[in-house]
Amino acid sequence: MSGEQPRVLVIAAHPDDETFRCGGTLALLARRGVRVHVLCATRGEAGIPEMAPQQAGWIRQAELECSCRALGIEPPRFLGYQDGTLAQVDEERPVAQVTAVVRELRPQVLLTWPPDGLSGHPDHVAVSRWTSLAFERAGSLGPDAPLALYYLAVPRSVAEVMGFSFLHSVADEEVSLTVDVGPVWEQKVAAIGCHASQSAFSPILAASPERQRLFLGMEHFRRAADRPSEREEDVLQRLKDSHT
Repeated sequence: MSGEQPRVLVIAAHPDDETFRCGGTLALLARRGVRVHVLCATRGEAGIPEMAPQQAGWIRQAELECSCRALGIEPPRFLGYQDGTLAQVDEERPVAQVTAVVRELRPQVLLTWPPDGLSGHPDHVAVSRWTSLAFERAGSLGPDAPLALYYLAVPRSVAEVMGFSFLHSVADEEVSLTVDVGPVWEQKVAAIGCHASQSAFSPILAASPERQRLFLGMEHFRRAADRPSEREEDVLQRLKDSHT
């Protein structure tokens, strides 16, 4: 990738996964010239209970496209699996699909849910495993292999202050990177607003502006795997201690 525009690939389970826990970081990366791609396993067909799945999927796909525009990142791609079924999918096919996208895009970094899905959602857990296996397989790409795999994270101190006991938080010292998304706060808020169909299901959106800023204004990541390389440090690490 010498001389090429750096890339990050986010592997998500549902539309809105790209926004709440990492949208600000994605917007900051895009501002710095990084091409950020989102690969979404489903269209979130189960996310609007009163609506037929196909119709819900169309709406939520449009919401994800809106969110990506708000964040300044690339249009999303979809794997086409059904929301709520990922734990039952034979993983060989999706792992091969994710690996093929990695081979095509040659991202420096893969970003996804942690193995426990953060909330325990089976779709999140499945996508985390697919991505981790794809990262391993992508080692065969040699100098074009991704440098690092990151998981979304919530530090235990933040979960305790927020009272979010339903989240699988991690010890604060396990967090590899914390990003202040203040410089792109309005972009993140706009991206969250794109996911209008989900606003009633997110407890943080019912909180005070101060608590929203506490939970959403800093984004946290755990570096789960990396591989030796003579190339420069991965693009997420360049955000460390940066406030611009």
